[in-house]
Amino acid sequence: MSRLWEKGEALDARVLRYTAGEDHSLDERLVPFDVRGSIAHATMLHQQKLLGDGDFNAICVGLQALAASHAAGDWHIGLEDEDAHTALERRLTERIGEAGKRVHLGRSRNDQLLTALRLYLLDAAAGLERGALAVAEALTALGRREAETALPGYTHMQQAMPSSVPLWAEGFAAEIRDDAAGIAATRRRLAKNPLGSAAGYGVPGLPIDRESTRKQLGFDAVQEPVTAVQISRGKGEAMLVFELCLLMQDLGRLAADLLLFYTQEFAFVQLPGNMTTGSSIMPQKRNPDVLELVRGATATLQGALVEVLALPAKLPSGYQRDLQRMKGPLFRAIDVTAESCAVMSHMLGGVAFRPENIHLDAGIYAAGRANRLVLEEGLSFREAYQRVAAELKKAGEV
Repeated sequence: MSRLWEKGEALDARVLRYTAGEDHSLDERLVPFDVRGSIAHATMLHQQKLLGDGDFNAICVGLQALAASHAAGDWHIGLEDEDAHTALERRLTERIGEAGKRVHLGRSRNDQLLTALRLYLLDAAAGLERGALAVAEALTALGRREAETALPGYTHMQQAMPSSVPLWAEGFAAEIRDDAAGIAATRRRLAKNPLGSAAGYGVPGLPIDRESTRKQLGFDAVQEPVTAVQISRGKGEAMLVFELCLLMQDLGRLAADLLLFYTQEFAFVQLPGNMTTGSSIMPQKRNPDVLELVRGATATLQGALVEVLALPAKLPSGYQRDLQRMKGPLFRAIDVTAESCAVMSHMLGGVAFRPENIHLDAGIYAAGRANRLVLEEGLSFREAYQRVAAELKKAGEV
């Protein structure tokens, strides 16, 4: 079969396998977004009298039908397609004839891909924001259920100050809501319309209207000048993955607390039986595997961020094929984070604290006692601190 760029000489099969890489499978998620971008592009060409009525209608109907059949699982992108763009244009031309060959006027695979990718990332970011907020709400609900449950606050792994389940849960909830806001803020870089920049230098000789496609696709601005589009590659992606790293770090720390609280030595919490696994050799074991995998996912996100940052770091201006390798770590970061949010919000709904096992050491109230001495007796804080320390030492509590 012929790809969009071929000029008569067939591509070596080994080169195809290497250069296509994972694109034919990774691009499956981009199909509906590539269709949206292509319809917007065709609409603009029609508005500019560069595409006739009949061809325009056939292209739109054909692309919508291809999107629906792909969503139904009727076709997939194969290695021979190389990517989503070839797969769609080839099938469109097979379906509607010569009109399918007119849709690519005034664009390159470079701006076509980046348009589909940014539309996908904006959609994914909105979903990830919702996922983070669902975890925060699950923590708030846990705090409400355990409103009266006291909890020791730890520093240096030692009991330090009196706390409570609501205070503990809301601390994580507040930070995860902040992570959600950080994800939302990635729109600043992602919501710029690259369509019409073509291979990075615009479309000479054609009266295209980039503002038209911006409006149709819901981007916030047209990215200008056209030479900035390829230079910007990786920045919005890295910004998103960085924010996901922060979210996964908070989820990992939450998981670490729950793992500690679930040990027999602590026994502060009870986890739902249907959300823990068993041992193949030890009949008594119930393993909190979900929490361990969430804790470990931070490393996956950090690795993805390093890849996304490193790929464009030393590239010259203009498009370079190295950037293709960004899809793997980018999509992996999105998928791991989305799955982690979903499983954590679900699990938190079944977490229950066991107040009968939660003991607060007498010394945990020492700082409060020192503060009261300052208020009641007018002592300096340092004097009050020393008095309370001496009292605790005499009582054998330090």
